[in-house]
Parts: sequence; structure tokens; C-alpha cells
Amino acid sequence: MLPIILVLLLALILFGAGFALKALWWIAVIVLVVWLVGFFVRPAGHGGKRGRWYRW
Repeated sequence: MLPIILVLLLALILFGAGFALKALWWIAVIVLVVWLVGFFVRPAGHGGKRGRWYRW
């Protein structure tokens, strides 16, 4: 009975890790798209130069 419980627990942990990694990949893709849009669509700064849309 204990080996079955350990295998089920391991499967549950791996499923949770896989779901978390997949969610992190989607978040990374969304952040990349937002960054690219902000990079190409940035407002004009002082003197007509194109400024950065972020502070750092």
C-alpha cells in the first residue's frame, strides 16, 4: 500500500510542477509581447528623441 501511495504522491507532485512550468512559460511569453510592443510604440521624449517607456 505504501508504494502505491508514494507513486501517486510523486505523480501529483510532477503534475503540479509541470502545470506551474507551463504557466510560467505563458507568463514569460506575455511579458515578452508586452515588452516588444512597448519597445516599438514608445512616446517621443525631449527634443523629438524617442524616449524609453521604462524607468531603468
